Amino acid sequence: MMNVLKRLLRNLPALLGVVLLIGAIYVVQKEFRNLKIADIRAALDALPQRALVISFGWTILSYGILTFYDRLGTFYAGRPVSYGKVAFASFCAYSLAHNLGFAAVSGAAVRYRLYAHWGLTPLQIGKVVAFCSLTFGLGGMVLGGIILFWEPEAVPFLGDHVPIWILHTVAGALWLLVIVYVVLSRVVGTVKLFGNEVELPSWRMAILQVLLATVDVAVTAAIFYALLPVAPGLTYLRFLGVYVASYTAGLAANLPGGIGVFDTAMLLGLSPWMQAPEIVGAIVVFRLYYYIIPLFLAGSMFAGNEILLRGRGVMAKTANLSGVQAIGRWSDPDFVAAALTGMVALSGALLLGIGAVDAHPDFSWIDPDFTDIATGPGEFLTSLVGAGLLVMAIALAERVALAWGSTLGLLIIGAAATMAEGQPGWIPAVLTLAALTTVPFHRSFNRPARVIAAPLQAGSIVPLAILIGCVVALARLAPRVRGLVDNDSWWALILSADVPNAIRAIVGLAVFLAGLALWGLLRPRRIATIAWSSSEAQEYTSLGGMMPGTPDGVVRGEDGRAMIAFRRLDKVMLAFGDPVGPPDDRVSAIWRFCDLARQENLRPAVWRAGTTLLKVYADLGLAAVPLDEAGQPLADAEDGPGPHASRYLVCRAERDLQGLLPLLPGLAQPKP
Repeated sequence: MMNVLKRLLRNLPALLGVVLLIGAIYVVQKEFRNLKIADIRAALDALPQRALVISFGWTILSYGILTFYDRLGTFYAGRPVSYGKVAFASFCAYSLAHNLGFAAVSGAAVRYRLYAHWGLTPLQIGKVVAFCSLTFGLGGMVLGGIILFWEPEAVPFLGDHVPIWILHTVAGALWLLVIVYVVLSRVVGTVKLFGNEVELPSWRMAILQVLLATVDVAVTAAIFYALLPVAPGLTYLRFLGVYVASYTAGLAANLPGGIGVFDTAMLLGLSPWMQAPEIVGAIVVFRLYYYIIPLFLAGSMFAGNEILLRGRGVMAKTANLSGVQAIGRWSDPDFVAAALTGMVALSGALLLGIGAVDAHPDFSWIDPDFTDIATGPGEFLTSLVGAGLLVMAIALAERVALAWGSTLGLLIIGAAATMAEGQPGWIPAVLTLAALTTVPFHRSFNRPARVIAAPLQAGSIVPLAILIGCVVALARLAPRVRGLVDNDSWWALILSADVPNAIRAIVGLAVFLAGLALWGLLRPRRIATIAWSSSEAQEYTSLGGMMPGTPDGVVRGEDGRAMIAFRRLDKVMLAFGDPVGPPDDRVSAIWRFCDLARQENLRPAVWRAGTTLLKVYADLGLAAVPLDEAGQPLADAEDGPGPHASRYLVCRAERDLQGLLPLLPGLAQPKP
């Protein structure tokens, strides 16, 4: 029972996201049945140039304000970094976090990657991450209190259903939390939180945090507000209530960019003042300005920074790297996997949205005898390929070998389909280029998929049968629904009120199940725990492994030749040093060790890791803390790069470092 409860709690954020997304789809279907793509295009065309310019200006100001989060954070951590560097780190971190969801996690990974290059220790970087996360929350509390006190009726889902005195009480509670935070910063200085001592910033910095965050949220909302037509009764403060509630719902959903949930909440919240097409048009431009353009810019800047370091063979001397560690060549598997993942995801998004760009492709260049064949499934096929590519991007990020071949096939199908449909020539050209780029890097994806690595059983047969059944069902439905909607993609069909509810339900369920089945077939195989025994101990020591204490078990690489010994400590799975065994199997052993930790709802860490594989750990989001000869952390340097070392504690520093430090002295003792 406890294992089931733990598993449920582990997946609670994902379950909440799915529930909120399903609720969002239901609301759209119920409240906006007459929403037409043609009307949305007309609303986009009607946006005045002045509104676009003003909104873009607010976007630049918003990201500019965010840079001061990091600037203040480095002062709080005791290691100020130049404004140019923190602006770069802030822009990359927030652009990625806004688009990927789980902002605290994705933004932290980028900051650890960049600030480590600039000499900050994991503890200092952890302080910067915590400071930035807290700062944003303070702004939301201040504005949330203002809205709930003065304009509570503007909050979607709450204003019309919750007594006013309850909303005023919540507003007072939010303000009280902010006041208590500032007072504690002035009076106490440190607080104990979840068993850890947390140093608070100075009271002056705390007040600056509150002001900065409040202005940031208000400016971000202004990006959207500038795109809306003038509507009687819709003041900026009322709009702010809708925006803050919608953005909070998007964060709670833990979906990339709050997709679907944020948009639906905005649609519902603004519906008393304007028509749905006008709202959707503003949402499209807002996402373009605040999400998509910054993501492309930040992605290019971050990739360029990595390529520059790798291509020149730059040697990183940072606080968490003892001595000197080569970053590696630009073509190493880690960079290739990241680059191809992004490219495939963008290709999938292109195919999903292609119908909204051109719902009526030009077939005049195709031979009339071939037209019926070419236009049979129409954009129904290309949008399905797009959805498949998004699943492939997830599998590519996990280095699954089968995903490489499947991605190549889908890109070729997508290029052929868009060419047959008469889409603009650049679209099949981009997909063809993506396919050609994918071809040479098959060696970068070496993790076997579950369907291939494991014997054929129900866990593989059922997803395969579901996938085939869904594809057949969609293929049979495609000709019947052709012409029922302006855009023949499956998602437009689901949203159209002109299509019978039964067909919409079948298509939606088929696509959803097909995506789950595809991932079920592609995901890496389940890792089996190998219990620690005398034979395992003998082999481990013969390969050069050291055994401080008694491990719980071992994990082997894909070829079964490399080994990692580990022990379970509370919420951490701790490895005793780097993998031992042949070098060509060690990296896969690290991946399998991390997979096992995730499988058991634990977080991976490595004690006494060497310098050779630090880059692999870094690419997995783990930070390295230098250790002395006894395996204990070295003190941070106050005025330069941290101390040099040959051994490290590798972990998710922002979550586990404080908890692991007291346990290190006892690790060398035998397990009781």
